[in-house]
Amino acid sequence: MNFLDSDGFDFFSRGYYHLYMRKLLKLAFYLFPQTKAYAHCDIPCGIYDPHNAQVAAHTVIRMATLINELKASSKEPSFEERKRIISQVARLTKVKEEHAELVKHEVRILWGDYFKEEHLKEYPNLHEKVFKIMKLASKVKQEVSIDAASELLSLVQEFAEIFFKTKGVEPVRVKTVYPTDGEIVLHK
Repeated sequence: MNFLDSDGFDFFSRGYYHLYMRKLLKLAFYLFPQTKAYAHCDIPCGIYDPHNAQVAAHTVIRMATLINELKASSKEPSFEERKRIISQVARLTKVKEEHAELVKHEVRILWGDYFKEEHLKEYPNLHEKVFKIMKLASKVKQEVSIDAASELLSLVQEFAEIFFKTKGVEPVRVKTVYPTDGEIVLHK
């Protein structure tokens, strides 16, 4: 490629390329100034909500309950019944673990992309709350404990309440229609 100007001066081979590119970038930044982006998906869409984390926590409770309710018809169930129970435990466990991971994912998104330094000043226990949610979500993946799953939901609800307060709206707990007979945090 020939990058000679009209006088035959090759500015690329003489080290002037970086000067040209610097001026070009300055022009681009001048014409298209940067703006701050506030969104969970880096588009930015500006949509944040702890709803999915709460539903996932309810799902973890439900899966743990269903696993605990599985019973064989006798002390020596048939091979077909054992296969059915093993299959059901595997399916329920998979969903329980996926939703525990979804809790972690949704909280991480809000934690990393939404919450700002001013929120931490107003809610100094937020770091600790997120840490506990992450650890407890890992624990409910490893165990079948309704108590641990209920504690996870409680922490996620507290997190949701803080989220809504930072949005300047009043959080409210509403009874769900889920089989977990719990609540979900929404806003007025």
